Amino acid sequence: DGLMQQLKQLETVHPELVTPESPTQRVGAEPLPAFSIVRHPLPMLSLANAFNPGDINDWYNRVLKLAGSTDFDFVCELKMDGVAIALTYENSVLVTGATRGDGIQGENITHNLRTIRSIPLVLNHMIPGRFEVRGEVFMTKAGFEKLNDSRAREGLPLFANPRNAAAGSVRQLDPRLTAGRPLEACIYMLAYTRETRMPRTHWSRLEYLKQLGFKVNPNNRRAANIDEIQNVYHHWAGERHKLPYEVDGLVIKINQISLQQSLGDVGREPRWAIAYKFPAVQANTVLKEIKISVGRTGTLNPYAVLEPVPIAGVTVRQATLHNEEDIIRKDIREGDTVIVQRAGDVIPQVVGPVLSRRPPGSQPFSIEMKLFDKAKNAPVCPECGSVIFRPEGEVMYYCPDAACPAQAQQRIEHFASKNAMDIQGIGDKLSAALLRHQLVSDFADLYFLTQQALLTLENTKGKKAAGILAAVEASKQQPLQRLIFALGIKHVGAETASLLASKFKSLDRLMSASREQLVAIDEIGPKTADSIAAFFSNSANRQIIEKLGSAGVVPPEITGEDNLNKPLSGLEFVLTGKLEHFTREQAEQRIKQLGGTAKSDVTRQTSYLITGAEPGSKVDRARKLGIHIIGENEFLAMSDNQ
Repeated sequence: DGLMQQLKQLETVHPELVTPESPTQRVGAEPLPAFSIVRHPLPMLSLANAFNPGDINDWYNRVLKLAGSTDFDFVCELKMDGVAIALTYENSVLVTGATRGDGIQGENITHNLRTIRSIPLVLNHMIPGRFEVRGEVFMTKAGFEKLNDSRAREGLPLFANPRNAAAGSVRQLDPRLTAGRPLEACIYMLAYTRETRMPRTHWSRLEYLKQLGFKVNPNNRRAANIDEIQNVYHHWAGERHKLPYEVDGLVIKINQISLQQSLGDVGREPRWAIAYKFPAVQANTVLKEIKISVGRTGTLNPYAVLEPVPIAGVTVRQATLHNEEDIIRKDIREGDTVIVQRAGDVIPQVVGPVLSRRPPGSQPFSIEMKLFDKAKNAPVCPECGSVIFRPEGEVMYYCPDAACPAQAQQRIEHFASKNAMDIQGIGDKLSAALLRHQLVSDFADLYFLTQQALLTLENTKGKKAAGILAAVEASKQQPLQRLIFALGIKHVGAETASLLASKFKSLDRLMSASREQLVAIDEIGPKTADSIAAFFSNSANRQIIEKLGSAGVVPPEITGEDNLNKPLSGLEFVLTGKLEHFTREQAEQRIKQLGGTAKSDVTRQTSYLITGAEPGSKVDRARKLGIHIIGENEFLAMSDNQ
């Protein structure tokens, strides 16, 4: 996009340099000879790009000047990152499917497109004569991961992103290969018809296309003015990482078809539409080194040290690599030029290598080789030097030493974190300093700190030291579920901790629970049950809990009725959209108080989907699965009656 903008500016200043081969003079690539050619009845144009509010205002002012009126509105559509297609129907039957090609003619990929289930082969209503719609073929994030996993198992090269995967899939010479790919199609416009009784706005045409059986994006929004366009843009710029598919911006279209037609096109772009691009979430940079950090449960976590690169307004210097198996699957090596991705608040991650830029002599990565110690003739922990191991059936390597300083520091940080015991003032720097000066050896020692000891540390003088001690004392009042979560038991998150607290009522009962009792709980699987049982059978862990008890950290036993006797018992709820009467957290808390379960994803086990304003794609999934969809007022009535 940036290079295209630069080229346009150069050609504006030096029009004598414009050639027919310039990318500004044609829309896309020429069709491959392997496919027959389809000539589009109307050109498939590309869109001008806007990158900031000023660009959108400039576009609006140009439209305003040409229209000579403000009597129009807009449709905002998510710009899906896929492959543009044109579908032609004769008397409501699909006869041709084509790529954009060069905008005038494209490749005939009808046989491949017929394999995509979201493309109707016959329309729901009769439309006489020729009828053409245009849309996007794309691959969901989950489908993309599944496809790459399959290719990795077969030893095939991996796709870099869902767009490349979709483009490669629709241009297969064998339709059977396309049929095996997880492709979807979404229609975004009616392009051509001789039928004169068509709706006169773009929005109403999209509604009409839905009635005909086409899939239309449910996240489309109308906007009355520039301010509303900006609101839609900023909403999706922050929320796009939650979508099940990739998007790279909004497409803003004038809603009135008559105004679209009068404005027409300029060069390769329509005057009545523009793409308002989101900040890039991907960039290429060099992976200088793969390093290993040690987690609070002893996991060895590889991460990438990168040449600094700006992505979505943040300079990224490090990125997660998940585990060795993922590194091998993607064939990521030190020295590679890699694609780095950052979406929303997600930790930056390495998507994969740019193989064409791989340096000669690079070697596949191995944690055992990276951490191999000649003196011990084995791979060792980078923090404490203990010989590492990998349990059978797991992908992670572990440091076995519970006294490993890296584990101790992260366990203290987790214990003091906001969602655990919420001890303000104890973060990574103070945790490291407390361990370094041997003022603590584990998180239970926090309750035996003195002001005199804290004053020996830098940056913990006077009021700060007193504040830390006050926060430590206040944390003794945290409820049982917070303490269970704070212990840092492997596989036990906040939700599982809350479940364990409600089932066992006290820490003593939980510590005495057998594996069989744990597995008997529906939401607790064998792996989690084994982890809980192993944690409480460990003598060092029991000593820490005894130390907590002696310091007065003893949450009161939970009393009251069991969830089984509560009115929403056995019901599972999922929330989507903006709620009017609750925050998301308040609604989830109300569900739990009444014995229900709040989940983040719609599944076949979901009882109700509660929808607020601007609901997301969860509504479509709920409809497909036949899940009850209710509004906030219906939920209020349901919960108020209990």
